[in-house]
Amino acid sequence: MAFHVEGLVAIVVFYLAILAVGIWAAWKTKNTGSEGDRSEAIIVGGRDIGLLVGGFTMTATWVGGGYINGTAEAVYVPGYGLAWAQAPIGYSLSLILGGLFFAKPMRSKGYVTMLDPFQQLYGKRMGGLLFIPALMGEMFWAAAIFSALGATISVIIDINVNISVIISALIATMYTLVGGLYSVAYTDVVQLFCIFLGLWISVPFAMSHPAVTDIGLTAVHQVHQAPWLGSINPLDIYTWLDNFLLLTLGGIPWQAYFQRVLSSSSATYAQVLSFLAAFGCLVMALPAVLIGAIGASTAWNETDYGVPDPMTKKEADMILPIVLQYLCPVYISFFGLGAVSAAVMSSADSSILSASSMFARNIYQLSFRQNASDREIVWVMRITVFLFGASATAMALLASSVYGLWYLSSDLVYIIIFPQLLCVLFIKGTNTYGAIAGYLFGLVLRITGGEPYLYLQPLIYYPGCYPDENNIYIQRFPFKTLAMLTSFFTNIIVSYLAKYLFESGTLPPKLDFLDAVVARYSREHMDKATLVKSDNIVLNELAPVNPRHSLTLSSTFTNKEAFNYVDSSPELSNTEDN
Repeated sequence: MAFHVEGLVAIVVFYLAILAVGIWAAWKTKNTGSEGDRSEAIIVGGRDIGLLVGGFTMTATWVGGGYINGTAEAVYVPGYGLAWAQAPIGYSLSLILGGLFFAKPMRSKGYVTMLDPFQQLYGKRMGGLLFIPALMGEMFWAAAIFSALGATISVIIDINVNISVIISALIATMYTLVGGLYSVAYTDVVQLFCIFLGLWISVPFAMSHPAVTDIGLTAVHQVHQAPWLGSINPLDIYTWLDNFLLLTLGGIPWQAYFQRVLSSSSATYAQVLSFLAAFGCLVMALPAVLIGAIGASTAWNETDYGVPDPMTKKEADMILPIVLQYLCPVYISFFGLGAVSAAVMSSADSSILSASSMFARNIYQLSFRQNASDREIVWVMRITVFLFGASATAMALLASSVYGLWYLSSDLVYIIIFPQLLCVLFIKGTNTYGAIAGYLFGLVLRITGGEPYLYLQPLIYYPGCYPDENNIYIQRFPFKTLAMLTSFFTNIIVSYLAKYLFESGTLPPKLDFLDAVVARYSREHMDKATLVKSDNIVLNELAPVNPRHSLTLSSTFTNKEAFNYVDSSPELSNTEDN
């Protein structure tokens, strides 16, 4: 395949436009708020993201390269089809559940990152532990979609994969570096428009190609391969449910989602944004579904692609760019390529910003440098944006199992962070002992279940498991959901057991080495990250736009009235004066 100058020019123009929008948004960030809350403007956009931009950026966070390419691939693969394309419905339900139950309490309490409530209730050590799976999820996701982008561009314009990955990563990292959430949000608007327009323009051309059979016929009848509507084998019902619950419930506890929630101007707006994004995810999946159906309805031996077909060549994961390349006119395929690269960048920039936000605030500021200046936090964020962007790029170029690592880390988000989030927001009385026990139980059950993508054999063979072609055992039992429920109930049981043992005097106070029960409300031993009891905080106290956060850790999570209620010591009075 020859090098396509027109395609390269189209991509360069598109990337320059995205970079221009990102720099303009960075300028907007610089002129937002006072110098004292610059870091907050970068993390949560000054809490004044409106419905239009907020809806676009929240939708674009989910509608990424993995979402578009993965949906098309699921519909195309024989034996799976639309029945296994779970992402559109799963992520839409995830956003609806997030809006109904999680957006309001998180936004109303004025948190800045997803990890804030964990550090408030469980202390900075537990916040650091939960940062690990959250960081892994964001980083491996960014690496996986950079890898997908490089392969996609190389298919259509035939340039080196490594060059396309590096340039794309540099663009996304650059505007995230200078503008934070404003740059990410405003470029998301442009990117989502390009995705919608680019894919919908491609569909009619691909569908009208002479080698494509009517997709209505191939949906239910076998022509070139099995019907693309697909089916669910009765033996695979539990696997299907396990994966669906992982997408639906595991799609909630991501910093990329809560960053949008916390950037909205009120708790009600945060809920509305979630519902708008749920609708947007469904709409944006439609062209990907149609492209997958077109791929399944094509006689590939009648196209320039030739034989064998993409499935036989093990290029099913590239079915979307292949359809654009071989079933559409050249100028249309280049426009569609812009849409796919937009999808990738709209997710990659969100992941990089999310990871750096959590590190700068919850690890650097709240755990090590509680009196760090706002300027210092901003520079820490900039450095970590660059480092995390470079790390994701390196993994995309060097790791052979990026997708396997991402699958495993996204499982950990579902199994570890989701039950912890449920406990910290809705279950009264949980403490650090329960949180650590739940964390460890969930982690052990997930690792011992194995991971085929990483060629990890299971240590626990659940009912129905079977070996694949590589002799790696595949679990049919919904062990991921079992691990999540075990983590959830372990947190509750161990928390209440520890509370009973210490408060009844069965265990002496000196054994409360985490200061989680006996010493939790003691002035002498109270950790500054848990100064205020959660039941002192009314949900609507911090709902107004642009709440002013002190740079000291003591007042990070609540308002001054709550401090007056807890203590009136000179130390706390001095904190209030700050």
